[in-house]
Amino acid sequence: MGFRYRKSLNFGPFRVNVGTGGVGFSVGGRGFRTGVSGSGRRYSTFSLPGTGISYHQGHGKGCLLPLLLLLGGVAVAALLVLDLLA
Repeated sequence: MGFRYRKSLNFGPFRVNVGTGGVGFSVGGRGFRTGVSGSGRRYSTFSLPGTGISYHQGHGKGCLLPLLLLLGGVAVAALLVLDLLA
């Protein structure tokens, strides 16, 4: 296991990330962020804030499909819970 270093500077929805791999940047808010890492790779990240659940997709492919699948799963779970409570 190696040592890592990372520092982030926030400017509203924009973030500048400084680490051992270089300087990268990203844009987004809670739940979704997309950017370029210090090594020049594009990435997108989707998360459910407060749950620790996230999905990270590199190489610029985006994460729209996993987002839709996750939201669909949450909707189905909510309907099942509401059905059980009724």
